[in-house]
Amino acid sequence: MFDLRPVGYVIGLLVAVLGVTMLFPLALDLVDGNGQWPVFLQSMLLTCLVGGLMALSCANGVQAGLSVQQTFLLTSGVWLVLPVFAALPFGLGATDARYVDAFFEAMSGLTTTGSTVLSGLDTLPRGLLLWRSMLQWFGGVGIIVVAMVFMPTLRVGGMQIFRSEAFDTLGKILPRAVEIASRIAVIYIGLTLACTLAYMNAGMDGFAAVNHALTTVSTGGFSTSDQSFGLYQGAPEYIASVFMVLASLPFVLYVQMMASNFRPLTRDSQVRAFISTIFGLIAMIVAFRMLVNLDHPEHAFREALFNVTSIMTGTGFASVDYQLWGAFPVAIFFIVGLIGGCSGSTCCSIKIFRYQILFASIAAQIRRIHSPHGIFTPRYQGRAVPEDALSSVMAFFMLFFVTLGILAILLGMTGLDFMTAVSGAATALANIGPGLGDVIGPAGNFSGLNDTAKWILSAAMLIGRLEIMSVYVLFTVTFWRK
Repeated sequence: MFDLRPVGYVIGLLVAVLGVTMLFPLALDLVDGNGQWPVFLQSMLLTCLVGGLMALSCANGVQAGLSVQQTFLLTSGVWLVLPVFAALPFGLGATDARYVDAFFEAMSGLTTTGSTVLSGLDTLPRGLLLWRSMLQWFGGVGIIVVAMVFMPTLRVGGMQIFRSEAFDTLGKILPRAVEIASRIAVIYIGLTLACTLAYMNAGMDGFAAVNHALTTVSTGGFSTSDQSFGLYQGAPEYIASVFMVLASLPFVLYVQMMASNFRPLTRDSQVRAFISTIFGLIAMIVAFRMLVNLDHPEHAFREALFNVTSIMTGTGFASVDYQLWGAFPVAIFFIVGLIGGCSGSTCCSIKIFRYQILFASIAAQIRRIHSPHGIFTPRYQGRAVPEDALSSVMAFFMLFFVTLGILAILLGMTGLDFMTAVSGAATALANIGPGLGDVIGPAGNFSGLNDTAKWILSAAMLIGRLEIMSVYVLFTVTFWRK
């Protein structure tokens, strides 16, 4: 019989911890004297109570390791249950949001998508703004642990090729995860502090600097203003671009750097491909803006650097409405969002390594057609790609684009126009943030969508953040028979 107690125990603990973290926005609202602190007190007590009871009721089922089935259920369960409680301050607080909107905002935060249904951010209580940023920060470090610890073991989407680099934890997931998470936490906190200080040095006030550092390093994209990064043009854009890139690199390389091993960072083909792709796309946008829009070189470079980096890393900040630049940049931005950063980072979307394996496979197939008697094997990082990893990557691509098509159709059936439906499906599944068009573009938000569309997009955020297949497997009969 399938034992749910180990899964329930871990989820219960995490829910209780989430409740404890509400102390920070509670204290901020108490200091500000805006009368909103009781909202966080109520939310904290309810969240801690439910989480604590769940953990206690499942404590007798704790075991040294988790089975593969339990691990699949845990990875999806955490990202499904936490938004249920993270949404409470939005529904009970100053936004007075309906639950569908509160859940959408919480799911967008924890999956670091960055899409929002809230407006009037400049006038919201600071505690609620901090809570939004904290959710993205938690989601960013959480997905790193999932990508480095769980996904390689679960053989999802080709991630098994990183098992030797991201630590083999089969049968010992929880104890090993604690050790890995402690190393990641040091790096993650260090990047956040450095980003905060850099923002403050560039002229941001302390509160804005902290919030934007939390959402930059997590590549989340929530801001404290309706203008997003349009309020902080200039030096902060360069700073944000640097830290968005740093957060999109494999954190396992930072762990290795802590051990004074800097070679992997310079030799990693995924890192080189990621950096090359970003600057290649930036060069195209800059050339277009200078030649067609007659823009100033520095202005064109800064805005292209910031916005291309933001969309490719899935951060979702916007400093301008880049849809006004022309049809060519808009097409580039749509494609950029479906690329993503490196594996084992806070980044989202398809990710660079899968494109590398896809192109290596295509190249090998072309050589086979040219020389039928030759033996050509796709290679990644100088090593032959195992057949199971290659199949997993191809399956991921197929499922990603099939899911994208189905989501776009479902959104269209709710009454959304073509541009909103397609870009909404893409931005949710790839966890990007803003879509395209007048409704959900960089100058708009998702508040005007109907409730059905918001639920669909919330589900898409979860599916995309957990690499698609780790969610779909839960709906197969064979999974529950094992």
